Amino acid sequence: MVYAFGDCRLDVDRRELWRGGELIDLEPRAFDLLAFLVQHRDRVVTKDDLLQGVWGGRIVSESALTTRINAVRRALGDDGTAQRLVRTFARRGVRFIGEVTESGTGAPDGDGAAPGEPATRPAPPRLERPSIAVLPFENLTGDPAQEYFVDGMVEEVTTAIARFPWLTVVARNSAFTYKGKAIDVRRAAGELGVRYVLEGSVRRAGNRVRITGQLIDASSGSHLWADRFDGTLDDVFDLQDRIASSVVGAIEPKLQRAEIERAGRKPTQSLDAYDLYLRATAEGYRRTREGHAEAIWLAQQALERDPAYALAMAWIANWRQMQQTRGWIPASGPEVEEGIMMARRAIAAARHDPEVLRMAGFVLAHLSGETELALEALDRAVGLNPNHAHAYGLRAMVLGWLNRNDEAVLSAEQAIRLSPEHEFAFMFYQAFAAAHMGAGRYEEALLWADRAVRANSGAPALRVKLSLCGHLGRLEEAEKCLRLLREVHPEPTVAAMMSELPKGLSPERAALMAEGLRKAGLPEK
Repeated sequence: MVYAFGDCRLDVDRRELWRGGELIDLEPRAFDLLAFLVQHRDRVVTKDDLLQGVWGGRIVSESALTTRINAVRRALGDDGTAQRLVRTFARRGVRFIGEVTESGTGAPDGDGAAPGEPATRPAPPRLERPSIAVLPFENLTGDPAQEYFVDGMVEEVTTAIARFPWLTVVARNSAFTYKGKAIDVRRAAGELGVRYVLEGSVRRAGNRVRITGQLIDASSGSHLWADRFDGTLDDVFDLQDRIASSVVGAIEPKLQRAEIERAGRKPTQSLDAYDLYLRATAEGYRRTREGHAEAIWLAQQALERDPAYALAMAWIANWRQMQQTRGWIPASGPEVEEGIMMARRAIAAARHDPEVLRMAGFVLAHLSGETELALEALDRAVGLNPNHAHAYGLRAMVLGWLNRNDEAVLSAEQAIRLSPEHEFAFMFYQAFAAAHMGAGRYEEALLWADRAVRANSGAPALRVKLSLCGHLGRLEEAEKCLRLLREVHPEPTVAAMMSELPKGLSPERAALMAEGLRKAGLPEK
């Protein structure tokens, strides 16, 4: 359905707002708010109506609600003084008062073109937030009857990518206007208004099928990722699920990194809350004392611009936890309390954001020992997004702390299956090591601890390896590990190592860790 009012058109199916022939960038929650107001224009809409209809019943602050209403007004060329289209009724709510006509779908014609014609429709401005289109895959099977499988594959991948709330995904119907046409990827990206394009092909030989995919940065034309996946057609739908998960698990870290690098190149005078968050993330990825301090400051600046920015809250909590783990802040005190407070606020503000839930949940398990709440958040994160490798990895760590070792192994396996080249794969390896250690499988645990140390030789991985060397009586290897530990920790002792362990670690697991450290020759104090 398309709603027309004044010089505006609102296409709720394509999630597009046009004003004066120009596609207007409107963040998703503000778009939902506008659509709700237009669809309920026959009455004054209360705050409770908006919370239920737009935010799914979640509690949202007055400032966040006002921010979204103001964003809607700006997008429509309205303001709080004129209130030509969106009027506020004191102590009652808001109402859309524009005169609306309803019609079928279709963007405004451009240069005489029919709506939906990709070759001539006006190019929308590129969205400020990261955006991607999954173009129709090329059917190389030689069998037109396999189109259903090829199209189904694209739909599965599109749906899987859309589970990441930080990424705007062009609707399947819009992307499929290019089906059966020779596609210039950069032109298609410009016409769809996206930064990234995922394209691919399907080839079949007998009962076997090979799917290739490549991720392209439309602004430069450079390839960020390419891979291929093989399977059999014995169970078509299972194959589609597995390949969709593999594609998304592979490209999600690439997109995150590309966005962080993009924010680093942006002029400082044009920074908004989202850019500040990305710059903060880039600083945090340095994994240095200075980088974490700068990351927290930048995220705090993002929160000043948008007090309801749950993702910024979650990252502040995350970096406070990392600082505490690395011994850069005291084991308790105002910094740790800030981390716990930010984690709780983030979960309350974003119950439907898997990225927020996976970070904030893990922080609560680590800094405050609230493992029940942490696992609830992590379970919800993987329920909302079954392709979230990082959430599975952190869930594996918390399960291991609670001595639920078999569950931890399964969760870590899922994390690695989804994203074997993930930037934080060392945490998945560490989760494996800890789970096998808790189950008494020390030899297998040491193999995973070695992989974790090779990927990232921070204190947590070295601590696990050192304890395992002690349990296995490998004192020469323990001495080498201890030398590495001294390079990243000023005074490694049993007492110091134990003070930095997660609060959610069960007493049995803590005792097992301490015993191994003592056997490895680590001084008590």
